[in-house]
Parts: sequence; C-alpha cells; structure tokens
Amino acid sequence: MAEKNYETILAQTENSVTTITLNRPEKRNAMSPQMHRDMSALLAELRYDDETRVIVITGAGESFCAGQDLNEYFTELDKAPASERDEIKRLSGWRGDGIRNMPKPVVAMVNGWCFGGAFTIVTSCDIVISDQKAIFGLSEINWGFFPGGEVTKVLTEHLQPKHALYYSLTGKSFDGKEAERIGLVTKAVPKSELEKETQEVVDSLLEKDPLGLQAVKELWHNSLTAPSPVAHKLSMTMAANLKNKQGGTPGIDQFADKKYRPGLDSYKWKK
Repeated sequence: MAEKNYETILAQTENSVTTITLNRPEKRNAMSPQMHRDMSALLAELRYDDETRVIVITGAGESFCAGQDLNEYFTELDKAPASERDEIKRLSGWRGDGIRNMPKPVVAMVNGWCFGGAFTIVTSCDIVISDQKAIFGLSEINWGFFPGGEVTKVLTEHLQPKHALYYSLTGKSFDGKEAERIGLVTKAVPKSELEKETQEVVDSLLEKDPLGLQAVKELWHNSLTAPSPVAHKLSMTMAANLKNKQGGTPGIDQFADKKYRPGLDSYKWKK
C-alpha cells in the first residue's frame, strides 16, 4: 500500500502488517468527523491491498480512543447541513461493519483510555489485546444520556446483561483486567508486554492461509444471527467455495503426508 498522509491517523505497512494509529493524542484520540473520513477511506483501500494481510489498530500517546469528540461530532456537526450530517454518520460505520466485514484479521491493541463510542471499535475487532491498566468506561449516564449509536447494541451482543447494565447504569470505569474478565477484550497484559503480545498474535495470523482466515470471519459473523439449519447450510456452501479457491484440500493433504500437526503447526499455503 502506498503511504498516504491523513489528518487524524497514521498508517504504516511493514512485513504484511498495516498498523493504524488514531492520532489525536491531545484529544485522547476522540473520533471527529475528519477521523471518520480518514478511517473510512483507509479501510476501503486496505480491503483490496494485497500487501496487507493483518491490520492492527492502536492509539497515539496514552489513550486508545476516548469515544466521539463531543464538541466536533455533536455540537458542531448539528449545525452542519443535513447532507453533511448524514454523510459523516455513514462514514462512521467503519468502526462497525467496516471492520467486521474486512476480509483480513483486525487486531486492536488497547494502550490506554477506551470510552463510549470506542467500544464499537473494540467489539468489532477480531482480537483485542489490552494493557491491564487501560481504563474503559461508559460515562454517558453521568450527563443524563445513554451509550448511543451502535454502543448499546454491541454491548448486548458481547457482554452479559448484568455486566453491561452495571457499567452503563453506574458510569463506573474499569481496567483491562476487568475487561478481560467480562469478555470485552481477548487478553490483558502488563503494558511492558503489550506490543510483544500483540506481535505474537500477528505472527500467528501471518502463518495462516488468508483464504481460511477470511472464511472464519465471514462464517462467524453470519452464523451469529442465523438459525442453526441456515448456519449449517452456509458452512457447507463456504466449504465448497474455499475448496475451489484453494484448488482442493492442501491442508488435509499435507496432514495426510505428515508434513505438519494441526494442533501445533500450520499447513504451508502458497502465497
């Protein structure tokens, strides 16, 4: 992917991994209309970028993302023409379907504050590695509001009711360890190990067949809301499609030839 300059994010591709850094540290990387423009454009490009096989999202400075920029996204945007408001709301979908439908694995590396609307980034990413001392919070109730946009919806999908309601109703913050306990993040580690742990996850993903990874994501998300018979039929259809794309069953063939052990190694796919 050709390097491009963005106002609110940094993007760097190296060794098949594109790292996206939300870059508004003076605002705790809060999401502004411009960030939605930037992220939407970048993810659209990465979708078809052959050089990128894994995407990592993190934040500049001491924060991951403090949610929506309350002034720019609400107060100022409310004064804009309806067409502009609708466009920004459409572009903000990058943090939901934009990530979920990305045919490549997306890993979040949560390095600090993660509040409100940032929960939609976290829940959309496939794997989330967090600093144990990162601070998470749903503080909307503190100004008489509720977790808006997609936030409440993703809470119902990713957290048990008593956890989601407790933090939504009290506005209390919690750390990365608690985020792991309640299932919001995949794993929480000491800050000194955050980059190392994330890199180990990325390295594991890079070993895998990209077609297989794409199939896992697609089947997972489609099975979430599908009745069991539909999910099973979809699985069979996708298996046939995957076999066709891979030119057979190379992984099973290599296993039969004792070239790798599925529980310990990955089959050698052709680039």
